[in-house]
This record gives sequence, structure tokens and C-alpha cells, in this order.
Amino acid sequence: MRALATGITLIALLSGCSSDTTTINTSQSLVMESSVLSAGITTDEPTLSEHEGQQRASSVLYNQQERAVTLHYRFYWYDDKGLEILPFERPRTVTVAPHDKIEISSQTGNLTASKVRLYLYL
Repeated sequence: MRALATGITLIALLSGCSSDTTTINTSQSLVMESSVLSAGITTDEPTLSEHEGQQRASSVLYNQQERAVTLHYRFYWYDDKGLEILPFERPRTVTVAPHDKIEISSQTGNLTASKVRLYLYL
């Protein structure tokens, strides 16, 4: 009887773990943690263009504060089906001077790339 109860409990736990409902909304092209906005950094959604036969994404970061702000960012590339394209890009770090702007960008040679997401965090 104890083995049966243990088996049922184990099956219930495993079935709960297998129902992953995490989805990625690839139409959201800019994700910015609230701490970035609180630090005075603003930006627009990244723009896509073609540069030397590669897809290029770029965005301009604006610092509205009296002090320099160091933040991290990463571009995520997706194909038409919403699948992330390999290889994954490493996170990068940039410092934006007080009341200044800086352009950040990413390029991919994967011709199936059609969407990009920019993630900003401190």
C-alpha cells in the first residue's frame, strides 16, 4: 500500500514538472528591467537593417542623468517561426556618459534571422 501511494505521488509530481507553459513573445523587441529606466536610460526598439550581407540590429541608448550609467545588454535573434538562432550572443557591457547617447548593435550572418529582441539590465 505504501509503495502504491509513493508511486502515485511520484507520478503526480512528474506530471506537474512536464507541463512547462513558458512561452516567448518574439514580437516584443525591447525588454528593459525597471532598474535601467530608474537609472535614467531610455531607448527605442531596435531597428533592423542589412549591412554587408548580414542582418544588423541597432538601438540608441540615452542617458538623462548627471552621472555615467554602466549597463549590460544582449541581442536575441529569431527566425520567422520564433526560434532563437544559434550561436547565442554573449551579454555585453557599455557605459553611457551623463547626458549622452551611444549606439549599440549586433550582426548575424544567419539569413533566416528576421526578428530581434534587445534585453537591457544593470
